[in-house]
Amino acid sequence: MNVLKEAYQSFMNYMTDPAIWVGIGQGFIKVLLIFIVAGVLIRIGKVALHNIFKIRTKSPLRVSERREATLTRLLDNILTYVIYFIAFIMVLEVFTIDVTALLAGAGVAGLAIGFGAQNLVRDIITGFFIIFEDQFSVGDYIRTGTFEGTVEEIGLRITKIKSFTGEIHILPNGSIQDVTNFSIANSVAIVDISIAYEGDIGKAEKVILSLLEELPKRYEDMVKTPELLGVQMLGASDVVLRVTSEVKPMKHFAISRALRKEIKIKLDENGIEIPFPRVVMYNRVEEADNSGKLQEKG
Repeated sequence: MNVLKEAYQSFMNYMTDPAIWVGIGQGFIKVLLIFIVAGVLIRIGKVALHNIFKIRTKSPLRVSERREATLTRLLDNILTYVIYFIAFIMVLEVFTIDVTALLAGAGVAGLAIGFGAQNLVRDIITGFFIIFEDQFSVGDYIRTGTFEGTVEEIGLRITKIKSFTGEIHILPNGSIQDVTNFSIANSVAIVDISIAYEGDIGKAEKVILSLLEELPKRYEDMVKTPELLGVQMLGASDVVLRVTSEVKPMKHFAISRALRKEIKIKLDENGIEIPFPRVVMYNRVEEADNSGKLQEKG
């Protein structure tokens, strides 16, 4: 009982010691200040990085806007990780934890963990290659594997792709192998126009050609005047003409829709008919009667 009383008394003396609580209060205030300063430094650092890229736009030596957006996101992430890591080390020092010994132990543990974290290492290495080889950048429209969409973010470990319908796909960089980038080179809009067999194909071609000459003035996304390639196919009830137009990257969807509308209106103005499906019906009774008459005549 005396041992328990002494232990209890010692604990109460420790807990009621004003110096202990003053030290704890000072420690928490220091930790709070460390994180506040870290947050301020991160904001200042991000503003400085963005201003540096803005200044570079006036310099003759500059990279593309796509690459600037990617590097800005990446440097923002690296700045955040570094400052918070330093803040974490300072917090440990506040609580009188030997940081040197901790880092030495972490180095040995990290070496051991590294052998079991090969996928993580592969993701980071692949992320470096994606960024510095400029395989794709933030804002590009890409396809990789079964995923297709706009690149929202490229990090050292993961890449975020937003699909056309709004889903965000988060892919480890190590899993990104075959990539198709639709945003680097110009796209081609392809439109097929059907003309009735009874229609005047020559007239239709002249009407379409006259229209195509006017379109680049209306649509700035067209790189050059669209081309009429000629008859693409002879269908069951129509003659198919093909029109192609070289446009800015990823603008072929919008220009294709505009071409269809413009050509339809122009053909209607000139009385050129776009065909519709036709069905020819035969009456078996009439066929039997006709075949019988033919046999009697024979």
